[in-house]
Amino acid sequence: ERSNLAGVRHILLVLSGKGGVGKSTISTELALSLRHSGKKVGILDVDLCGPSIPRMFRVQDNDVHQCDSGWVPVFVDQDKSISLMSIGFLLEKPDDAVVWRGPKKNALIKQFVADVAWGDLDFLIVDTPPGTSDEHISTVEALRPYKPLGAILVTTPQAVSVGDVRRELTFCKKTGLRVLGIVENMSGFVCPHCSECTNIFSKGGGEELAKHAGVPFLGCVPLDPQLSQSLEEGRDFIQEFPKSSAFPALAHIAQQILDGTSQPSS
Repeated sequence: ERSNLAGVRHILLVLSGKGGVGKSTISTELALSLRHSGKKVGILDVDLCGPSIPRMFRVQDNDVHQCDSGWVPVFVDQDKSISLMSIGFLLEKPDDAVVWRGPKKNALIKQFVADVAWGDLDFLIVDTPPGTSDEHISTVEALRPYKPLGAILVTTPQAVSVGDVRRELTFCKKTGLRVLGIVENMSGFVCPHCSECTNIFSKGGGEELAKHAGVPFLGCVPLDPQLSQSLEEGRDFIQEFPKSSAFPALAHIAQQILDGTSQPSS
C-alpha cells in the first residue's frame, strides 16, 4: 500500500525549546520562499494547542475534506503550490481550547503523519510546538520511516532563549535528527526611516550557539513591521515586500535549504 508521504521528497522540522520565538513565522516564510523558487510545499502544523498556520495564510475558515486515502489538505492558492494541515481546521469554533492529555495528542499526530493525502511535494515543513517532550517525540518517531532531511532550530538573540534552544540541540542528538542549522529571529529592529539597526534583544546569541554546537548558522531575521503585517493579514510577504530588511535574510535561509538538498544529487 502506497504511503501518503511517498510523494514527499524532503521533510523539514522547525523546532525550538522556547515559545514565542517565531517558529510559525519561519515555517510560513520558508514555505513562501520555496514556492517562489518553483517548489511545491506542504506545512504540517503539529502545534495542537496554538495552531497559527491557518491564520497566517488566511485560510482559517476552510474545512478539511475526506478522500479515499485520508484527509485532503487545505490549499492556499489555485495552483495548489502550498498545502496545509492543522488542528485549526478541525475545531468547531476558532476559540476552542485543546484540553487533551498526551496520548490523545500523540494519536492525532500519528494520524496527521499517516492520513493526510499530500500528493507530490518537494518539501513538507513540520511546524512544532515549543519544548522537547510528548509531541516532539511522537512527531519524530512517526516521521522516522520517511527519513526526514533534518531540523531548523529557531532562537531569539537573548541568553534565556539560547539556553532553551541548546536543550533542543540535545533533543535532536538523542533522537538522531540532523540539525540543518540555526536561525536567529527578531535579530534587531531596522528603522524604516533611517535604516539604523537597534538590537532590542541583545545580539549574536544564535550565531554563537551554532558555532559552539558545530552546526550551520542560517542567518538573522530582523524585526520588521511589514513582516508582522503580512502575517496578520495572510499576505505573501516574499512577493509584496522585496525591499524589506527581512526579505534578504529569509531568501538566504531558503536558498541554503535548496542548496543543501541539491548537493547529494549533483
